[in-house]
Formats: sequence, C-alpha cells, structure tokens
Amino acid sequence: MQRLLKSLVLVLAGLGSLALLSGAGRPQPHAAPQVGNWNATVTRTAQDSYILGNPAAPVNLVAYISYTCPHCAAFEAEAEAPMRIGMIAPGKGSYEIRPFMRNPIDIAVALLAECGPPSHFFANNQAFFASQSEWMAPLGNLTDAQKARWSNPDFGARMRAMASDLGLYKIMEQRGYDRVTLDRCLANKPLAERIAKHTQDAVEKDFVQGTPAFLLNGVPLAGTYTWEALKPQLDARLR
Repeated sequence: MQRLLKSLVLVLAGLGSLALLSGAGRPQPHAAPQVGNWNATVTRTAQDSYILGNPAAPVNLVAYISYTCPHCAAFEAEAEAPMRIGMIAPGKGSYEIRPFMRNPIDIAVALLAECGPPSHFFANNQAFFASQSEWMAPLGNLTDAQKARWSNPDFGARMRAMASDLGLYKIMEQRGYDRVTLDRCLANKPLAERIAKHTQDAVEKDFVQGTPAFLLNGVPLAGTYTWEALKPQLDARLR
C-alpha cells in the first residue's frame, strides 16, 4: 500500500494542481438507455467512468483498471464476451470501468481511451488491452532522448511523446481518429487531474491496492483479481 501511495503521489505531482473543475460532479447523461440494446448503451458518469449496459440494473460491477497492468488485459480478454452475453444483454447487470493510474503511461492511454463520444469508449478500451503486449514492448529499450521527451515540463508534449514512442497514435488512427483530435485529447490536463483524484479516492475510500480491483453493488471484493474468481460471485447475484 505504501508503494502504491508513493507512486500515486509522483503521478499527481507531475500533473500539478488537483482542483476539480466546476461542474465536474454533475451527471453527464451522454447516452439514453435503449431497452433491448444494452450492449450498445454507454453512460459516462460524473466520476469520468463509463458504464456499459442498463445503468439501473440490479447488479452493478465496477472494475478499477490500469492500462499497463497485464492482469487487467487478461481479465478483459476473458470476461468481455461472457459478461456481454449473460449479464449486459438481458439488462440484468451493468459493467463500469474506472481508470486507475499507476504511472504516467496510464495517463496517456486513459486520455486516448476517453477520446471521442462515450459510445466509442469500450471499443477504445478493448483496442488498448488487446494490443497491450505490443505497445508496451518498447519500454525496455527507451533511448535517453525519448526519456528526456517523456520528462518535458509541458504536459501535452509529454503525452504526445509517449503516444508516439509507444505506437498509441497508430492504434487510434486505425479506429478512425485523426492526429489533430488525438493531440487535443492528449492535452486534456484537467481530465488527467480529475482521473488522478479519482485514483486517490479509490485508494482511500474503496481500499484499492492494485489492479484489477472490483466492486459488486458497491462492495469491494477482497481477493478477487481474475475472471475465474469473479464469475461465481457474479452468477450468484444474477440468478
């Protein structure tokens, strides 16, 4: 826990002020629920998270994820299809993703995942997790020049350098985004500050010590880090 808090402090320090924007706590209903089409219903919350499915469903699963976490990528690969079929499609449950920032790379990827309308988020999220091993591969061979760019005092320049060096632009361009739009999303420091604050809140209020971490109907699931461990707990509530 102490290591996690220390890491978070370093991330927050790199972002600057954590003052929330005025109005950040108000609901932002970007998608009206469509009965019978829950797999296409995405709601962006006031906490900058995203809910897939019926937001009023009796079962709500929250996942705290880090984009640089291999266990999170494994969970997404195993859980997405069965959750969409057995939980989300019939409107029995919803799936909410809350980004949890462990390092500056998580910041860059989270900003790109949230780029565009809420309806794009889950596909963006899946694209980054599906290719995680590829875009993280260069991390072991960064040059001094690249490390210097990643330490640029200008927030937008730092984020653009990471996106370029790790091939994050290419992933999003393949999804139809243009460079101007992506650069604008990467420069969204206020959003990065809010996500950092949400990460801090997750540690202090939801007792998140690592990723993935889950809440089921608001209750933290201790010792649950995989789809294998989560599935029976979900099934018990979906009956």
